[in-house]
Amino acid sequence: MKTVAAKVRRVPEVVEFYHSIMRRDSKRDAGGCNVPEALPATANARDMIGEIENRSAYLLAIKTDIETQGDFIRFLIKEVENVSFTDIEDVVPFVKWLDDELSYLVDERAVLKHFEWPEQKADALREAAFGYCDLKKLESEAASFGDDARQPCGSALKKMQALLEKLELGVYNLSRMRESATRRYKGFGIPTDWMLETGIVSQIKLASVKLAMKYMRRVSAELEAVGGGPEEEELIVRGVRFAFRVHQFAGGFDVETMRAFQELRDKARSCHVQCQNPHQKLICRSTPC
Repeated sequence: MKTVAAKVRRVPEVVEFYHSIMRRDSKRDAGGCNVPEALPATANARDMIGEIENRSAYLLAIKTDIETQGDFIRFLIKEVENVSFTDIEDVVPFVKWLDDELSYLVDERAVLKHFEWPEQKADALREAAFGYCDLKKLESEAASFGDDARQPCGSALKKMQALLEKLELGVYNLSRMRESATRRYKGFGIPTDWMLETGIVSQIKLASVKLAMKYMRRVSAELEAVGGGPEEEELIVRGVRFAFRVHQFAGGFDVETMRAFQELRDKARSCHVQCQNPHQKLICRSTPC
């Protein structure tokens, strides 16, 4: 599998054009904040009495599991302690199987604490499997994203913006836990190569580059339809800003995305938008959609 570095290259023109646009677009919207609603009132006394009565049956069910499921749990303990992997793709089905088996217990944590359960390794296996699957889903969502031309431009651009933010957050969260998780995983025989920049991160960044191409093509198509004015100016700013953000995130563009950027840049230059100040030739204001 080729890494993102092998498929994209940095494009100085993207950075230069972004800064030229942003120098003329100084407005920033102040974000609002939502005041959370008041928390609901606590349960009334009658509900609390009912909860206490139900707890007696719950504790009895836990006691029964401890007394009758010992051989089953000791079998699972050996499976977890002895397992070791070289491919993260093999960890995922093992964790699913383990969770399916443990689901037969009335309360996994309450029952297992009465046995020598390898909790740290089991939790690390789950963490790795779920973390990998979450990133794979993100990558797949971005790679398979289709821009529906029938959808209004504003809605389509917002969807792509939200998707990019999810990709960025996924990579950021992985980078934060990579060092500590790698040490733990290696001690438990859990693969760590998928966490490297050449692993799932590389695939996510390539998917973001393709997303940028779709975004810029949509903006270019919309510029053909709006016919000048503030809306045209706004589209140019949004397109260039998104292109720059992905360029910095992914480390460059591939050939196809670079062509989409050049098309957008050429359309922006051909707009000949003039401000009252003759020295500012392209953008004098921008209002978010």
